Amino acid sequence: MKVIPYETIAQKLKDDRVMLVGGAGFIGHNLALELRELGVEVMVLDNLMVNSLVANQFESGKDALQRQLYLNFLLDRLDLMRRAGVVLRNADARNFMDIAQIFTDFQPTKVVHLAAIASAVDARRNPGLCFDLQLITLRNVLELCRQKPKDINQVMFMSSSTVYGDFETPTVDESVRPQPRGIYANAKYMGERLVRTYADQHGVGITIVRPSALYGERCVSQRVSQLFIENALAGRSLRLEGGGDGRLDFTYIKDLVRGMTRALALHDGPGSTETFNLTFGNARTIAELAGVVKDIVPKAILEEHPRAVDKPIRGTLSTQRAEEVLGFKAEWNLETGYRQYCQWYAEQWQRAEAEMMRN
Repeated sequence: MKVIPYETIAQKLKDDRVMLVGGAGFIGHNLALELRELGVEVMVLDNLMVNSLVANQFESGKDALQRQLYLNFLLDRLDLMRRAGVVLRNADARNFMDIAQIFTDFQPTKVVHLAAIASAVDARRNPGLCFDLQLITLRNVLELCRQKPKDINQVMFMSSSTVYGDFETPTVDESVRPQPRGIYANAKYMGERLVRTYADQHGVGITIVRPSALYGERCVSQRVSQLFIENALAGRSLRLEGGGDGRLDFTYIKDLVRGMTRALALHDGPGSTETFNLTFGNARTIAELAGVVKDIVPKAILEEHPRAVDKPIRGTLSTQRAEEVLGFKAEWNLETGYRQYCQWYAEQWQRAEAEMMRN
C-alpha cells in the first residue's frame, strides 16, 4: 500500500477549483463538505430535481413522519454547505448554454459528474429520465471540458459497482470486464465508455469511480441500509430475501469521499485515465446488516422471504489498485460505521417526532 498521509492532500488541491455537477445529492454534498474542510474552492451545480424538497413533500408513498425526516435531511444538506462556504448554483446540466455560462463564471480546474437517478429501481421505472440525467448532462460536461484542456485538468465520473453485473468470482477488480444489467447499470457503463473516448480522442483527464452499497448521514435514496434502520424504528419488518445471505460491499460515505478526494488530488492531469473501486473492500451479508440494526433497535422484526430471481449476484470489490495508487484504505466497517449511522438515524427520528408534536 502506498503511504500518502491525508494531511498532504490539501496542499495538492490548494490551487484547484472543483465543480460538482449534480452535487446537491447524497454523495455530492458530502464530498463538497470534505473538500471545503481542506480549504478547496467548491461550486455545486444542481437542478434540485432528484431528492428535491418539493417532491419529498408532495409525492405519494411517504407518511407524515417520513416527510418530516427527509425534509430535515435535505434542509440540513443545504445549511451545512452554506455554512461551509460552498457556492450553489441552481441550474439544469441538460441545458448546455446555462451550464456553459456557469463554467465561464466559476472557471473550474476539476469537474466531478454526479448527475443521475440515485436508484436502480427508479431508473427502471423511468428509463428516459435516467438517460437524460446521466448521459445528456455528461455529454455537456465533456464538451465544455474538451474546449478548455489547459484549464480543466480532470473530469471525475461517478459510476457504480452495478456495471460488473453478476459477480462470477467472490471478488472483482477493475480489470474484470463489465456485464451490466438493466437501465441504471447500462447508463453508468455507457458513461464510462463516453469519458474514456473523450480521454482517448481529446486528451481529457479522466477518473472513474465505482462505489458500492453506500450508507451514511442525510441519505434519502432508500437504499437497503437506510430502509432497514427506518423500518425498524417504524415497527415495520426487515425483509431478508433468501434468509439474508446476499452479500454487498457496504461502504460508509466518509470512506468514499475521502477516496474521491485522494483521486482528485493525485490525478496526473490531461490525458490520464484511471478507474478505481472505492469501497470498504469486504462484502458482508444482508443478515449481518440486519444484526447491527437489531442491536440498536431490539424490537426490530426480521422476516425471511424467497430470494428475488432478478437481483444480481454481488460480492467484494477489490480496492488494491486504490491502495497502491492513492494510498486509500477504508476505515469504517459495519460494526463501527453502520452502527454510528444507525444511532444517528435514531436520533434524527426522535427529532422529527418532536417537530411534528410541536406543529
